[in-house]
Amino acid sequence: MEILPFLLAPFVASLILTGIHAYLGVHVVERGVIFVDLALAQIAALGATVAVVVGIDPHGRVAYWISLAFTFLGAAIFSFARSARGHIPQEAFIGIAYAVASATAILLMSKATGETEHLKDMLVGNILAVSWPEVRKTALLYGAVGIFHFIFRKKFLSISMNHAKAEQLGISVHFWDFLFYASFGFVVTSSVAIAGVLLVFCYLIVPSVGAMLFADRIGSRLAIGWTMGTLVSALGCYLSVLLDTPTGATIVVTFGSILVLMFFLHLIVHYGRKAPEREGAASGRKELETASSSQRPSLFF
Repeated sequence: MEILPFLLAPFVASLILTGIHAYLGVHVVERGVIFVDLALAQIAALGATVAVVVGIDPHGRVAYWISLAFTFLGAAIFSFARSARGHIPQEAFIGIAYAVASATAILLMSKATGETEHLKDMLVGNILAVSWPEVRKTALLYGAVGIFHFIFRKKFLSISMNHAKAEQLGISVHFWDFLFYASFGFVVTSSVAIAGVLLVFCYLIVPSVGAMLFADRIGSRLAIGWTMGTLVSALGCYLSVLLDTPTGATIVVTFGSILVLMFFLHLIVHYGRKAPEREGAASGRKELETASSSQRPSLFF
């Protein structure tokens, strides 16, 4: 029981991450921009690198707002790069932005002197080091983003689920795309600082993919995704203490393992449902063949 207080703040932080990322993951998967969080995270890291190079405290508010400004720039690029004709996949622009931001950060870090350790923390993360003030601040920020998305959920879902139809309905797709990516940037910039890129990516994508194996409706997907994220967070924290392994990496591996189990369960359920249908179809074909053969004229008397 002595370890419970030590794990409580990281576990609550993981629940907060689950709440907002499972929802955003539904949009990301439907839009087909799976690696957008990695790109935005790298752009945020580029902003932090710029702050370090010009001599700003990497842990101060000014550095955070510079990083967020770079994220907003990336949001604007991604929202306007979505071609109406669709001849250039948006994922191509996301990949290019990630590569350019990474290379630029490397060039800038080569000019920095000893102040780049925080960038490693930003990318790798250490969820065990999260404090209660950080948990409260993150909960308030994500709560505000959640309320914003709830109020305008119809527009966001319309654009994510059917981009062409949203344009036909007269919705300003570029404007609402920018608002989506900007709010997404708020979340990613804060989440990566707490949990690191890999764990944030898993919270964003894995619950949504796991939910899609069993549900088509958005409400059902969210229920499955939130349940999965909560259970995996608890199990990952427990295993990290039991096995004495890094918590973030343990949760990532747990996510992957649970997703594999869910996939096999999906196969069992899917083929279990298909078996009676196949038997019924085979029986129907056999009866049809029997009836057809009985109606053929006999060649022998």
